[in-house]
Amino acid sequence: MGKIDFHVAHTLSLAEAKKRMEKLTQHWARHGIQSTWSGDEAKLHGKVMGIHLDAVLRVTEKTVGGQASDPGLLLRGQAKKYLTHKFETWLDPKKSIEELEKA
Repeated sequence: MGKIDFHVAHTLSLAEAKKRMEKLTQHWARHGIQSTWSGDEAKLHGKVMGIHLDAVLRVTEKTVGGQASDPGLLLRGQAKKYLTHKFETWLDPKKSIEELEKA
């Protein structure tokens, strides 16, 4: 199975971006996606809508991104759109973590 790349720029500090990504992965855990963090990188795995997911998520000073298992031609665009939207939302400096957790 191939991989898809995803990257989203941010203007937060590295610590704040990582904190937000940790909260996002905790949110995903409620939906069956488990994460293991090591430094500024997380390994994710689980099933989403019956599709197996393996991904690596990296938080840097300017971006959040990584690689995820490719769900196939029919779902590839939706998967990238979903990831990009989630990261942009959770990395928006105008939104507090509390607001994001409630949404």
